[in-house]
Amino acid sequence: MEIVVNGEKISLSDITKASSVKLSDSDEFQSRVNKAHDFLVSEIKDGKPIYGVTTGYGESGKNYLLFEESKILQTNLFRFHGCGVGKNLDEDEAFYMTLIRMISLSKGYSGISFNLLKRLELLINERILPVVPEQGSVGASGDLTPLSYLAATIAGEREVYYRGEIRKTIDVYSELGIEPYELQPKEALAIMNGTATMSAIATNSIKKFENFLHAYSSFIAGIFELLQADDTPLQPLVHEVKPFEGQIAIAKEILAKLEGTKLTHSREERYNDFFNNETLNIQDRYSIRCTPQVLGVVLDNITVSKNWIETEINAVNDNPVIDGENRKIYTTGNFYGGYIAHAMDTLRISAANVADLLDKQFAILVDHKYNRGLGENLKLSDKNYFHGFKAMQITLSSLSADVMMNITPASVFSRPTESMNQDKVSMGTTAAIHFKNQLPNLENMLAIAMMGLAQAVDIREKKGISPHLEKVYNAIREEVAPLVEDRRMDFDIGKIKALINSGRLA
Repeated sequence: MEIVVNGEKISLSDITKASSVKLSDSDEFQSRVNKAHDFLVSEIKDGKPIYGVTTGYGESGKNYLLFEESKILQTNLFRFHGCGVGKNLDEDEAFYMTLIRMISLSKGYSGISFNLLKRLELLINERILPVVPEQGSVGASGDLTPLSYLAATIAGEREVYYRGEIRKTIDVYSELGIEPYELQPKEALAIMNGTATMSAIATNSIKKFENFLHAYSSFIAGIFELLQADDTPLQPLVHEVKPFEGQIAIAKEILAKLEGTKLTHSREERYNDFFNNETLNIQDRYSIRCTPQVLGVVLDNITVSKNWIETEINAVNDNPVIDGENRKIYTTGNFYGGYIAHAMDTLRISAANVADLLDKQFAILVDHKYNRGLGENLKLSDKNYFHGFKAMQITLSSLSADVMMNITPASVFSRPTESMNQDKVSMGTTAAIHFKNQLPNLENMLAIAMMGLAQAVDIREKKGISPHLEKVYNAIREEVAPLVEDRRMDFDIGKIKALINSGRLA
């Protein structure tokens, strides 16, 4: 999908679908961007001390530079910040980061020239994307170190992703006949002094988390069937009288996936069977019947987080803010990534609750005391020397602990830096990385659970299952055979994890 950048708001949904970008050719749009740049240049030539343009950075803001030195300052800014460490952002995250920075700069309050936007357009459309180590940002003054890799790419330095390879930027430029861009006063600072890295990680991670939750609701619908649960907790009235939007949506999604099943029971059937079935409780365990309430909070947290991320992406979040129309310069702190930090910290807690719920549900599914006839560890064989899903449950439970231990809020770990100038920072990028790191564990948990679900379908001999569960079962069985005799399962877990990420189990 091609999105048009014209200084107006772009939805998060469109950003996640974007594959290319087009700068508006509107004269008004170009004039608005260049007016701020021209005003800034005139102020520099008049000898005005402007933070980060004709002064040093941070605690060095008392140091003044001449106009001729201001371009050198921009180059040195991205060079001395080339100290990122850790894993690299993946190519999708680098794409989002570049696009997000372009959207923010297009608002016309950063003092950049229109030519810089054209260079960002070129990088995005040619998929020349910076290779960015993910660690090294405290989230204010923005994502300085990670975004220095974008500034360096623009100038023809460091490395980029290009056509599936990591290559030197200057070699790719030479091959394509592209000249390195000469950064104008404030342009390196405008690129780096923002929140695009944390926003990119957050955008990509929420997209994956939502996909996970849709697949997870398929698992939940499946256990309602295979545990012969009461579907009363999913009925619309239950949630109309406690009208949280997320709760309503989760119940509706699970109930829709149960359509056509002959395995669930109504409350009336439970009443009728109560005196005739000694094993039948009048209601199911919390991890089954409270699922809409547990996951509804998660869904609503995602909605709030997406709104905050969308606002951040469409905001002017560098410093200083240049108002070319009214010829004013505002030194301020919009680079502070607090909204992203709090959104990611909240979603980390949400992810931990999801992991805990899935752990409980799978424990019931494999336990012969509670799984309503599915047997010990979901065994398909009656041989005592086979073990079914015994070890798989241990792995799943171990992964849940890994997710749940990663919930200490990063936003409270502000690390004062730069001679106490940056004395209160957001830690937004750290929060986003920690949320991102929870997702593979959740996906592996669900992969194990989905394989157990398919095993339970085999035990029930597919009798009475819903069309949706049959679709999920068939997709799993295309990749993984039933577990009859004991065998290694690690590669199978990887196959189903890939299936989850493809969206086919949603």
